[in-house]
Amino acid sequence: MTAEQPSATEPDTARRLAAVTRRLHLACERAGVLPGDVRLVAVSKFHAPPVLADALETGHRHFGESRVQEVQSKWPPLRERYPGTRLHLIGPLQTNKAAAAVGAFDVLHSVDRPRLAAALATAMERTGRRPDCFVQVNTGDEAHKSGVPVAAAGAFVKECVGTYGLPVVGLMCIPPYGRDPRPQFALLRALAAECGLRQLSMGMSADFETAVAEGATTVRVGEAVFGPRPRH
Repeated sequence: MTAEQPSATEPDTARRLAAVTRRLHLACERAGVLPGDVRLVAVSKFHAPPVLADALETGHRHFGESRVQEVQSKWPPLRERYPGTRLHLIGPLQTNKAAAAVGAFDVLHSVDRPRLAAALATAMERTGRRPDCFVQVNTGDEAHKSGVPVAAAGAFVKECVGTYGLPVVGLMCIPPYGRDPRPQFALLRALAAECGLRQLSMGMSADFETAVAEGATTVRVGEAVFGPRPRH
């Protein structure tokens, strides 16, 4: 989509999406990268199909969801109506949902343990589908958060690629809440360079501009695009 100013008659979602896109383009300009080199994933989890249609009507095609069941229930009609839509899994994935995730998503942002990697590899071999994979790194060393430890990230990437044959394209992180995210983003960039990976999935509504400055190639923005998340 373009960053043109939307008209006052456009839906709130379209206006917010245009505003976020303008901010992203400015962040790219400041960072010296082309806007097309940073993908905006609109995090649509828990939002209803009519709201998603407003975003899709603008031409946007990358959306983030966290639950396989939700994707299976609300996205098939939208994907048929809006060709080229790509769905990104941005939440933790249970091993027993790996096969369903391979069938439902185009990009998986939360590969973080060998059992999950093995299950994904089996599902990909069986279905022929090969969603791009990001390895999630727990850059803040938080006990309650998913992600491979920083010290184990390089070895786990090698295991995912060498042992399981996963199409790992980059690393993902979620910085600790309330802390300066910049050091976390810089750490992820350094880890990716050590692993020979070019893609970085980092940055959300509150910090995506900082993430772009630190090398993000994918930002995951929810509330700034869709407004407050509905109760579920």
